[in-house]
Amino acid sequence: MKIKTNYPASLATTLTLFTLAGCGKAPDTDAQNTTAQPAPVIAAGQSTNNLLIDTKRLEIYQPVTLTSDLSHLGSNQKTMLGLLIDAAEIMDDLFWQQAFPGDKEGFLNNLPNEAVRHFARINYGPWDRLNGDKAFLSGYPEKFEGAQFYPHDLSKDEFEKAEFADKNGLYSVVKRDETGKLYSEPYSKAYEKQLSQVAKLLRQASELAEDASFAEYLTLRAEALLTDDYLASDMAWMDMKTNPIELIIGPIETYEDQMFGYRAAFEAYVLIKDQSWSERLARYAEFLPALQQGLPVDEKYKAEMPGSDADLNAYDVIYYAGHSNAGSKTIAINLPNDERVQLEKGTRRLQLKNAMQAKFDHIMLPIAQQLIAEDQRQHVTFDAFFANTMFHEVAHGLGIKNTLDGSGTVRSALKEHASALEEGKADILGLYMIRSLLQQGEISQGTLEDYYVTFMAGIFRSVRFGASSAHGRANMIRFNYFQEMGAFEKDTQGYYSVNMEQMDAAVNSLSQLILTLQGDGDYEGVAELVANKGTIGEALAQDLNKLEAADIPVDIDFKQGKSVLGL
Repeated sequence: MKIKTNYPASLATTLTLFTLAGCGKAPDTDAQNTTAQPAPVIAAGQSTNNLLIDTKRLEIYQPVTLTSDLSHLGSNQKTMLGLLIDAAEIMDDLFWQQAFPGDKEGFLNNLPNEAVRHFARINYGPWDRLNGDKAFLSGYPEKFEGAQFYPHDLSKDEFEKAEFADKNGLYSVVKRDETGKLYSEPYSKAYEKQLSQVAKLLRQASELAEDASFAEYLTLRAEALLTDDYLASDMAWMDMKTNPIELIIGPIETYEDQMFGYRAAFEAYVLIKDQSWSERLARYAEFLPALQQGLPVDEKYKAEMPGSDADLNAYDVIYYAGHSNAGSKTIAINLPNDERVQLEKGTRRLQLKNAMQAKFDHIMLPIAQQLIAEDQRQHVTFDAFFANTMFHEVAHGLGIKNTLDGSGTVRSALKEHASALEEGKADILGLYMIRSLLQQGEISQGTLEDYYVTFMAGIFRSVRFGASSAHGRANMIRFNYFQEMGAFEKDTQGYYSVNMEQMDAAVNSLSQLILTLQGDGDYEGVAELVANKGTIGEALAQDLNKLEAADIPVDIDFKQGKSVLGL
């Protein structure tokens, strides 16, 4: 297919377009407010009987039972699974401590009924994660942007001026001493008791592991939890190729730190490998170096070569815990986040097939019926949804990890905006990869229209996650950009269709913009982009109301655990 290049001729022109077209205020999570916030008072006996939302809101999550065929596992392997789930449950409790400033059990026990308690468990507190972190119970303050990683009276200005060890660390909590001076406390000390329990469980599990590389990983991960040094265990995780059981555990993603995006939250996944699907996916990682060279951006922004040891596999997930289980549920994983590992070995991409299928069946197809033009509706397919999600994860390996001026990583330069821009990059470069591989004949399933239309439907799904989600903000930016470029067109009946020619141009121009912002470490440029494009306009709000009126779930919630699996 011929690709038009009628996108803005320069980055400055594009950013001007953003400024002129933006509307509404920036999401609260990205405001540059430097006013100190008082610490909230959340006590076990606090009255929380006044629900600030319609009770219908409590039903936005579709219940899904997480199961998998375990018949191929022996008794030792099943015992090991039980230990891994026990360890994951402790990670869940640790994330509660990072997300909620109070007594978890007292808070939950004081809620008026089980429906409200269940909604609070999904959100790990009284703030609705899919509604901009707004409180859904009376009597609670605004959710502090820094969660429990920083003192609640801390301002951004004070933090920026302060000097102390591990100030921007991934694995430490910022506290005040008796004089009010800021200092950092390593996770291994702050959460020593619980992390020691997890380490003990992982060592027990390693003794039962039949795969030697998995046993080595579990041992190294146990050590990492007690030392805050995850490099060796990340390297070992990259070397695992044949293990049928998978565990991701530790402080990993930084989305919960919406103040600076520095500190990682605890989470865990327990997974069973789908060997047949994995074999279908294995070969795509080998195309990364060539695709990196073909990116539609100046050479200096693609000089880094992605690692060649990356792999891609499909899994059934059988347990989510902590950050991965909060609000919207992850359906694909791209790790490790450590740039040193990525540049040496690449990353591993895990597609969570059973969770993905549940979202497609319960959410994507109903959205297509409500918002996609009838003549394009047949292009919304599970294969395209799976591929778009898969190549999103693969595309995290493309682009640039360190700023061109040598000042450090893109993640540190872009601070709290880094996650949203990185998610946007992965989405748009995933489409670039699909288009390139289709043209080369390396993808034989479906047509480019399948992938584009399914992608558009996927934006309506993800934008409902709200401004407090990096994925939600990334989708708001992309929707507004694509619509202004004419890639998405809305008819008089309120149905959307993809303009294929304009979609190609939009993919190229947005790829160029994002990669340039990342390579330049342009914090102000990204902040402007998020403020002007990371919003829901009136027309899109009406579309989302239409989905709500049709009772389409916003996301899924899991019935999971050892009893569900018969362990």
